[in-house]
Amino acid sequence: MKTELKSIGVNSLETMGFTRSVLAERKNCRTLKWQVLLLIVCLCKSVVVTGQIRYSIPEELKKGSLVGNIAQDLGIDLNRLRAGRARIVTEDSTQYTELKTDKGLLVVKERIDREQLCGVISPCSFSFEVILENPMELHHVTVEILDINDNAPTFQMKEIKLEISESALPGARFLLGSAEDTDVGVNSLQNYILTPPDNFVLKQHARPNSGKYAEMVLQKSLDREKQPRLSLTLTAVDGGNPQRSGTVNIDVIVLDANDNAPVFNQSVYKAIVFENAVKNTLVTTVNASDADTGLNGHVTYSIYDLKDNVRETFNLDENTGVIYLVGQIDFEKVKIYEINVEAKDHGGLADSSKVVVEVIDVNDNAPVITVMSFSSPVSEDSAPGTTVAIINVKDLDSGDNGQVSCSINRNLPFKITSSLTNYYTLVTDAVLDRETTSEYNITIIATDAGYPPLTSSKILSLKVSDVNDNAPVFEQSAYTAYVAENNSPGLSVFSVKAKDSDWNQNARISYLLEDTLISGTPVSSYISVNSDSGVVYTVRSFDYEQIKELQIHIKAQDGGSPPLSSKGTVNIFVQDQNDNSPQVLYPVHTDGSLVAEMVPRSADVGYLVTKVVAVDADSGQNAWLSYKLLKATDRTLFEVGLQNGEIRTLRQVTDKDAVKQRLVVVVEDNGQPSRSATVNVNVAVADSFPEVLSEFNDFSQDKDYNDNLTFYLVLSLAVVSFLFVVSIIVLLSVKIYRWRQSRLFYESNGNLPVIPSAYYPPRYADVGGTGTLQHVYNYEVCLTTDSGKSEYRFIRPSSQNFNADASGSATLPHVQKEKNLIDDTDSVEVGVV
Repeated sequence: MKTELKSIGVNSLETMGFTRSVLAERKNCRTLKWQVLLLIVCLCKSVVVTGQIRYSIPEELKKGSLVGNIAQDLGIDLNRLRAGRARIVTEDSTQYTELKTDKGLLVVKERIDREQLCGVISPCSFSFEVILENPMELHHVTVEILDINDNAPTFQMKEIKLEISESALPGARFLLGSAEDTDVGVNSLQNYILTPPDNFVLKQHARPNSGKYAEMVLQKSLDREKQPRLSLTLTAVDGGNPQRSGTVNIDVIVLDANDNAPVFNQSVYKAIVFENAVKNTLVTTVNASDADTGLNGHVTYSIYDLKDNVRETFNLDENTGVIYLVGQIDFEKVKIYEINVEAKDHGGLADSSKVVVEVIDVNDNAPVITVMSFSSPVSEDSAPGTTVAIINVKDLDSGDNGQVSCSINRNLPFKITSSLTNYYTLVTDAVLDRETTSEYNITIIATDAGYPPLTSSKILSLKVSDVNDNAPVFEQSAYTAYVAENNSPGLSVFSVKAKDSDWNQNARISYLLEDTLISGTPVSSYISVNSDSGVVYTVRSFDYEQIKELQIHIKAQDGGSPPLSSKGTVNIFVQDQNDNSPQVLYPVHTDGSLVAEMVPRSADVGYLVTKVVAVDADSGQNAWLSYKLLKATDRTLFEVGLQNGEIRTLRQVTDKDAVKQRLVVVVEDNGQPSRSATVNVNVAVADSFPEVLSEFNDFSQDKDYNDNLTFYLVLSLAVVSFLFVVSIIVLLSVKIYRWRQSRLFYESNGNLPVIPSAYYPPRYADVGGTGTLQHVYNYEVCLTTDSGKSEYRFIRPSSQNFNADASGSATLPHVQKEKNLIDDTDSVEVGVV
């Protein structure tokens, strides 16, 4: 920022929001050094005031917009801003700016509306202080808000109605009132425009400190008989860029015979009222006279003002012209009221005047105490003169009513001194002893100089901090915790607790895990400890089969300087879970070789065939195994020992028993839920090994049904597809063969005469019942004696059902002969199976 300020000119700085006053203050910074040093000597030793600065920014800037570089303009290092906890302090609760201590920039924090902040007061500004600590520094900053043209002129009334006598002479004036524009300067109301300008011209007048108002002056006499009503438009424009405007319609009703307007006896009335005046208090009386007589000379009064605070505060008797108070007035809010009044006769002629009401202040506001900075607790070893608090005391009243003095209650080791106007510093006046008094209630008393004086007070509760002289102590010297294996990482295992008899930071305990090794691995890869709560968490999932116990050491350390600590031990035992399935050691199966147990046919009941051997890596009841026979070729022949896994015969082996026997044994543990494993045991019932080879030549290829189910399904699908293709080929072959036979028949009988009356049986039956076709078909052969052409007609079967007799032959269903009479053509039906 400093580089930018040096590279751009003064005019450029002014366009960025800096005023010439800021630049002048920066240029005179060196010449003011001796004055600042003199001011430091005069002020309290604990507070240093370095100067003040002023910025100018337009209203309605976006949040975060730059106001100025506080660090550069005040000559403060950025490290000093951060170390001194620089902050902004305002008199009210609203902060429009924010200080970025990391960059030393002052930026816009809240939307700034100049009209809401200052109303019509110009120039508009707000002030605040920048406070730094260690040592205390106080800088006064003033930000001037420049107006932008964000408000258009507005009329309070939607329509102005005027009644003008036709006898009104050119030059007659008619008050149109004024528009209100909350902007100031060039952006405020600048001009009025009247359209159409046929009968009237517009004149503008300016009142001191109250803007401009317009009058309409008659320049051509009116004729009610020709034009009883006129419609005009009054436009108010400001001087902003872009220019804004507001309009109001003027409805003029032309009346007869009233040629004298009321006239006020004063152009400006002045009145005084105290801010504590009660309702209905008389303020002043206005008076206007009309030279006309009768109804045309009867004058009525009204307040012609756009400001709501005027209408809500004052009332005007329309007949007597008496103005009296109807609302509450407050000197601290409004010091002067300007009331625009109008006198109008029954002919529509009017005159206007202004009433200026000055509000007199009374002592009705007690001092307001604001704690700008408060350091609590204070260490008991603090030296006398240590700053405890910075206090701002302000009274909204003026004059002696706003003069305030500040004090504290007696018999306390503190004193209060004045540093700047309305600012006080509370410092220690003696050595503090926490063992004697650990907390002080300091009463700040502020009294103004009004009559009667008003007083306010504020109590500060100041605590005295201790030094770190006690180490943390664990509730137990050793702890025991349990965690189930296969836990999820981050599981809370246990919580340790230590106490420290010190206070505040010295009693704030942090828990740390000491670096030790468990099986050559740092303990931090197994366990972590929450430094604030002392809760012990798992870092990884434990396996009981790998590690069964951990011993960790936790250190409790307080936040003192230097810190004090103590140690505690936590023994963590891992509990077994049923996370391992049984593993079958025997019999061992391989994919390429056959493993079978042989049982002689002479084996007796209880003959030991083999023994299934299995183990479980778990412990306790999770490793207790039981054996059951799940499936068997013959369940009546074998049994399995529940505890030992021995396979024995249940009965005598007979010759009818199959040589190949397959047993499926399931091994289950006793966990919850239990886990299991299965093993296939192949048993050969034979007396000799050659018999086994002859009967079990394909035994090695006999796999479990569940493993080969997919293979069999695919094989079946391939066979069905193959048979379907073969059937199609056979059917087509038969069709071609039948067709060739019919062709040969035609060629051998082509010269025979046509027999016109041949007998053809109506139906044919196949007595053989054999063949590949399932249906009976009729073919109609049409032959001619001279063309050498033939026609085959295919007839659908009437039924596809077969009836078989006792001899096993099949009878073909009834086939309806189709007759087709063609000129010069004889037809012969031939039944074909």
